[in-house]
Amino acid sequence: MTAKISTKDAQALGDSKAIISNQEGIHEKLDDVVKKHLTHSFQKPYQAHTQAAFKEMDALVAAFLQANPEGEIILDACCGVGQSTRILAQQNPQALVIGVDKSDHRINRNVEGFDSDDGFDADNFHLVRADLNDFYRLVKAAEWPVSKHYILYPNPWPKSKHLQRRWHGSAVFPQMTSIGQQLILRSNWRNYLAEFQQAAKLVDLHGEISSLPESSPSQALTPFEAKYQASGQVCWQLLLQR
Repeated sequence: MTAKISTKDAQALGDSKAIISNQEGIHEKLDDVVKKHLTHSFQKPYQAHTQAAFKEMDALVAAFLQANPEGEIILDACCGVGQSTRILAQQNPQALVIGVDKSDHRINRNVEGFDSDDGFDADNFHLVRADLNDFYRLVKAAEWPVSKHYILYPNPWPKSKHLQRRWHGSAVFPQMTSIGQQLILRSNWRNYLAEFQQAAKLVDLHGEISSLPESSPSQALTPFEAKYQASGQVCWQLLLQR
């Protein structure tokens, strides 16, 4: 599946600045922060809109698995406009792909190149607005049989003082890393993935970081990936498995 690139988006490609951080290497407090979250339960109250969204998705998952006992559930976290969700759905016709993002505006944006007139015919995906800090915990409690869990180009929060705003420094890290037989992360900041890789070892997840081959904008999984590569930046992938 390829995506059309609008004139406006094409002009924006190549304008993405490289990550600048005051932190060298893996954060010195990473292990301490992760171990704290592993030994203290996350007690934040659930937001009503996320509970409602999850209830709807949980019903869809149950119906899908009943009709397709051998089917797969793929979770596309931080899906943005859902370009990656649509591509993953077409690449995995046997799966139900659920894309989750906190922004209603992004979820409801039109993505060029993904209409029936463009040859896109996948209907095995759903986009949902939800807070992943809540959604992850609900997925864990419901024991969804997720095969692949994608986290593509999250905000890296590159300042050293913002470690706990990164996913691997967050309180929901134990729940999020328990979801999926495979976790696939991508970033244009290799250190982000190196930190996640080290944190994942504390929950018995292991994997390697590799550079992604350069691709054309139409082959990128997300608009961010297209921008980063067009700017001459290397994009990296961390594949974790149980």
